[in-house]
Amino acid sequence: MEVKLHDIGEGMTEANINHFLVKVGDIVKADQPLVEVQTDKMTAEIPAPFSGVIKEFTVNEGETIPVGSTVLLMEKENGNQTGGRRNGPETTQIVKTKRILASPYTRKIARENGVNIEEVRGSGAGGRIVDEDVLLYMKGESATASGQAEERQPVSPLASVETKAKTIPFRGRRKQIASKMSQSLRTIPHCTHFEEIDVTNLLVWKDTMKAGGGSVSMGAYFIKALSVCLKEFPIFNARLNEEEECVELQSQHNIGIAVDTDEGLIVPVIRHVEGKTMKDIHVEMKELTVKALEGSLSMKEIKGGTFTVSNVGPLNGSIGATPIINEPEVALVAFHKTKKRPMVNEHDEIVVRSMMNISMSFDHRVADGGTAVKFTNRLRDLIEEPQSMLLELM
Repeated sequence: MEVKLHDIGEGMTEANINHFLVKVGDIVKADQPLVEVQTDKMTAEIPAPFSGVIKEFTVNEGETIPVGSTVLLMEKENGNQTGGRRNGPETTQIVKTKRILASPYTRKIARENGVNIEEVRGSGAGGRIVDEDVLLYMKGESATASGQAEERQPVSPLASVETKAKTIPFRGRRKQIASKMSQSLRTIPHCTHFEEIDVTNLLVWKDTMKAGGGSVSMGAYFIKALSVCLKEFPIFNARLNEEEECVELQSQHNIGIAVDTDEGLIVPVIRHVEGKTMKDIHVEMKELTVKALEGSLSMKEIKGGTFTVSNVGPLNGSIGATPIINEPEVALVAFHKTKKRPMVNEHDEIVVRSMMNISMSFDHRVADGGTAVKFTNRLRDLIEEPQSMLLELM
């Protein structure tokens, strides 16, 4: 019987075959993971629909296939078909394969150069194996192995750069991101508003909290401040329903946090921010970021967002941007790096302050520039005077 790639998430049209977790002839139990696949948003495992024997793989590792494609063939346990390796009941074992975190392209490099990727130690987030890990492994092998290994002399894809341009696969998550961003720009008339915010007092407040054992990240504070603003300006926590000719104001603040991973951008969602403390947000944000970097997010953790935040400040390389809205949401705020600058205070004195820029992109079909200015002014006030937000939350 056929085991097919089914739709494991909204908008999914294809997936890449990362790694088979079983071999032909293995006896497996119902719900045992058979193959690891990579979509644009997550890494997932396809389980066995019933107990039986693996008969044949119909696709290859590294191959990208559409939803509905047959991945492998199985024979049901106690079925009438013959063939395949069977073990007696007394020796039946379920083979558990070590899960390897690596991109399809990294796996391809390993496969083409005869490297068992399970033997490579990953240096990426969560132990993810990157291209350089495979290349270093190959160098180490050639330096210590015998003449037979030297005769093989695998050629690194990077070594051919002088004669042939290096290529990067345009599929999986990268292709889906491209499709979604293009759709967003084609559909939404983007407008981006910029503001600068003095975060000096917030940094002092953060240090005070840390000294008292109640440390929370700046990102958690920003997200909670945005939730306060969204209560006052619900037009930015909405969806445009053109078919019904209405704007649907969302009651929940499900805020997505953009995470930059080796496989591309992914946006896990912190749900019900309006009802959570900054400490709750801080903890959940850290957990979701780790999962995003490891590629272990569930579909529930990446869907249902109503507003998105991009905190590029920690990357220390951005003073402004025109972020693309995460459709069907209507707005996105990006927080950029903080830098000490000379500023003129109300007494015309030059003082050194810690300043941060923000960018707010919004759907001009749904909201106007004046409303966006009021929104960012309110956000600025909450960030510049942390005590004012504490009063809001009491």
